[in-house]
Amino acid sequence: MTDAVRRAALVLSASLALAACGANDTASDTDRPAATTTLDGSPADAAAGSAPSLPARPGEPFEVDQLPASAVEDVASGLESGLSGDLASGLPEPTVPLDELRSGGPPPDGIPPIDDPTFLRPDQVDFLAENEPVLAFDVDGDARAYPVQILIWHEIVNDTVGGDPVAITYCPLCNSALAYDRRVGDRVLTFGTSGMLYNSALVMWDRQTETLWSHFTGEAIVGTLTGAELESRAVSTVAWGEWRDAHPDGLVLSRDTGHNRSYGDNPYPGYDDVDGTPFLFEGEVDGRYTAMTRIVGVELDGDAIGVPLAALQASGVVGAELGGGPLTVWWTGGTASALDSRSIAEGVDVGATAVFSPVVDGRPLTFSADGDRLVDTETGSRWNLFGEAVEGDLAGTQLDQIVHVDTFWFAWSTFRPDTLVIE
Repeated sequence: MTDAVRRAALVLSASLALAACGANDTASDTDRPAATTTLDGSPADAAAGSAPSLPARPGEPFEVDQLPASAVEDVASGLESGLSGDLASGLPEPTVPLDELRSGGPPPDGIPPIDDPTFLRPDQVDFLAENEPVLAFDVDGDARAYPVQILIWHEIVNDTVGGDPVAITYCPLCNSALAYDRRVGDRVLTFGTSGMLYNSALVMWDRQTETLWSHFTGEAIVGTLTGAELESRAVSTVAWGEWRDAHPDGLVLSRDTGHNRSYGDNPYPGYDDVDGTPFLFEGEVDGRYTAMTRIVGVELDGDAIGVPLAALQASGVVGAELGGGPLTVWWTGGTASALDSRSIAEGVDVGATAVFSPVVDGRPLTFSADGDRLVDTETGSRWNLFGEAVEGDLAGTQLDQIVHVDTFWFAWSTFRPDTLVIE
């Protein structure tokens, strides 16, 4: 490990420790300055001055119905096996070597997942800038927005959307937002953060069997459920203003999380530098791009493609074939990077992406970019980033969304080494 990489690792270790600690774990739903803390979470010298007055609450957060989780099972722990490096008796062979699991700094759930999410209506939200990234998720018209300014401190939300139990997950080290159905067989799982990383990606654990799961692939890698796979659900990272305007009746995850965090701040400033170094990644980086090059990745039926963000930004639309059918990959500007500036709202504009099947009534459409909208050649209809035709002959038509991930090249090429790159 070079001195430069070692220094970067130490800085990120400190950031992760701070993310796991809070001087006061109390709920906050307004702009509250973060307490300055030492690495053990105790308050540092407060001589910098008193906190400004807090703005009045625009509305009280509320709960939504949640599907009950399954009971905890009396089985050998994959979590303990991963932490100790010794496989517990009776567990199946892990799908990854135990010695390749790395501690990211915090203990299990030291970065606390959100198990009891509360929500606001879009017109109640006053803590998001227009360009701030939110994770957009929808089940049968039940549309939710999960601000990255919250997920960057919690990484997992256990929620029920459209009656389906889901985990909305975000790993800042890979810049990857992925959503999964929490049902495995007849179990309904809830997920936490294990404190471990695999190839620099979040490793989750379920509370029912203490199996370890890869956030990046949705696969159970150590524990009773080893070999099981979670069903992926489509989620996209878009600008708050874009989501709000398209979903005025949707729900927005509130800052009332039960924890006091510096929501709105990025604890990993500068991490997405294209020439930077991923944290605790010890693999070989595929030399076609730098480790931190941004990639739009899609995997279907074991086949994978990656579209470099720079190529997508240049054209706005890239067409591809995968899984025996056509795909259309879209980009529009106006969404800030969560990993650039100390303030997320001040991050560089990296835009937002989406992937759809371009087939309507059995007919494939071709698309091109036209400002902040996409236009199909066949009818001239205009489409928003959520795959809905908003003007023209096809107005009201909805394209089928395809699961994709915005991530860094080191992660995509490591977890999907046979990926085809489309420029």
